[in-house]
Amino acid sequence: MRRPDLIGRPGAPPPVPGWPTSRLSQVPRGLLPLLALTLLLFALITWQVAVHGPLARADERLSDSLVHPFRGWALLADLGSIAVAVPVLLVVLVYVGLRARRAGTERWWREPVAAGVLMGAVPAIVVPLKELVARSGPPVMGPGTGFYPSGHTATAVVAYGSATLLLLPWLRGTYARRLVLICCLALNVAVAVGLVVRGFHWPLDVVASWCLCGALLILLRLFVRPSP
Repeated sequence: MRRPDLIGRPGAPPPVPGWPTSRLSQVPRGLLPLLALTLLLFALITWQVAVHGPLARADERLSDSLVHPFRGWALLADLGSIAVAVPVLLVVLVYVGLRARRAGTERWWREPVAAGVLMGAVPAIVVPLKELVARSGPPVMGPGTGFYPSGHTATAVVAYGSATLLLLPWLRGTYARRLVLICCLALNVAVAVGLVVRGFHWPLDVVASWCLCGALLILLRLFVRPSP
């Protein structure tokens, strides 16, 4: 019999080996506070842009000092286009799905489907925000609105970030994992630099997309198994 607790009620049963544990207990420490922080920053930036507050005005002054007409910056921005980023994600989804199926993983399709749904949800989230905020673009882009948040940045963060999250559990060796992480970060930084320096977006358009889609990746992380 189990020993009673201090007030005489039977104690809780101990964990049984092999039984599934709560998913929240498997979440890395600090992940949920990071989720809250990214959403808070996104809300703060959105408010400042919507009311054209001091942060938005400083953002526009900063952009004026960064814009450079060299067309090569546009090539970096194109790394965040649907035509480039989404095919990369699709290749990874197929690879991870096949690996998981061959390994006999239960519900091997779960992670690829979750990442695919998340990628498909990006336009459904970003486009209404663009219409709602209706921010005009830098002078290079001429008249028009719908620049906040950055769609190219959102596509890059979700596509390359999801691909990285799904690949990491299947990689052997620390160096392989570090290389994938570095590539993911480098691609996202390249897209941000290209968008801002070429004058396609204000810096806060990019930062807001990082915050918003970073939160989406944290939610996806809750569905990714820590090991195959």
